[in-house]
Amino acid sequence: MALLLRLVLLCGVADFTSSLSITTPDQMIEKAKGETAYLPCKFTLSPEDQGPLDIEWLLSPADNQKVDQVIILYSGDKIYDDYYQDLKGRVHFTSSDLKSGDASINVTNLRLSDIGTYQCKVKKAPGVGNKKIQLTVLVKPSGIRCYVDGSEEIGNDFKLKCEPKEGSLPLQYEWQKLSNSQKLPTLWLPDMKSPVISVKNASTEYSGTYSCTVTNRVGSDQCQLRLNVVPPSNRAGTIAGAIVGILLALVLIGLIVFCCRKKRREEKYEKEVHHDIREDVPPPKSRASTARSYIGSNHSSLGSMSPSNMEGYAKTQYNQVPSEDFERTPQSPTLPPAKFKYAYKTDGITVV
Repeated sequence: MALLLRLVLLCGVADFTSSLSITTPDQMIEKAKGETAYLPCKFTLSPEDQGPLDIEWLLSPADNQKVDQVIILYSGDKIYDDYYQDLKGRVHFTSSDLKSGDASINVTNLRLSDIGTYQCKVKKAPGVGNKKIQLTVLVKPSGIRCYVDGSEEIGNDFKLKCEPKEGSLPLQYEWQKLSNSQKLPTLWLPDMKSPVISVKNASTEYSGTYSCTVTNRVGSDQCQLRLNVVPPSNRAGTIAGAIVGILLALVLIGLIVFCCRKKRREEKYEKEVHHDIREDVPPPKSRASTARSYIGSNHSSLGSMSPSNMEGYAKTQYNQVPSEDFERTPQSPTLPPAKFKYAYKTDGITVV
């Protein structure tokens, strides 16, 4: 009896192990940003697997605070690939016939947010199987910049630097000399694998073209620089020239300030003179002066008048002149009484 039970159990285990299985092993895949990642998932079926075929891919993001996301699904002979917005349009099955045993997918245009654990689940009742793939997205070195930090003069100390704009760690550096001798100076050998080469007591032998190559697990990039070690410059002349330039600039600024102030003073003076002239303009002639001119004109006319109408005319004309005009101008000199000369004829004799 016990032997029979053992045989039954062994048969059951054999049947179970001969059902659906995924042949792709668990693995880790590293790809560069912007590339396409191929995530394999191949399976085999057994005669006992008679149910409908269902394939499901899930993503467990690197951020543990996020829940697992279904990214693509095959069920009822249809494909559904719009479950996960971040991967919409970038995840596809590689096979056109999934029933043939290939449930692999491609993830295109990789982003750093695609990092995580991808799980392939295949179900065809009663068989069920799943596998996991760890995807890591790295950034290739790019935008490498090579430059000299310091003055490239004989006897000076300076540094050769190699800096990538971006690139996932770890990064490896390698310096080479491309001109003259193909080897770096012996003193530089310890720095050949570092991003910075420290140059001590530089000489003209160090001049030449150098390259720096930066590499990580998904790619590499390179930059070049030209090093020219020259004799020390005439610093005294440079300093003197700088001082002269500063003095000239100060003189120019002083001239500009002087001209501006002079112009302002001239404008102010013109305004004051203009104002004074307007104040000194004599007021219009008063009615007193008008009266005097009026009287003068009467004097000239009175001499030609006859005695018969002189008295009445003089009284009438003088009465027409307002008295207040003479009162408002006391400074005017008092006119002496007029002496009138007139002539008339009587009995043929002219009397004056």
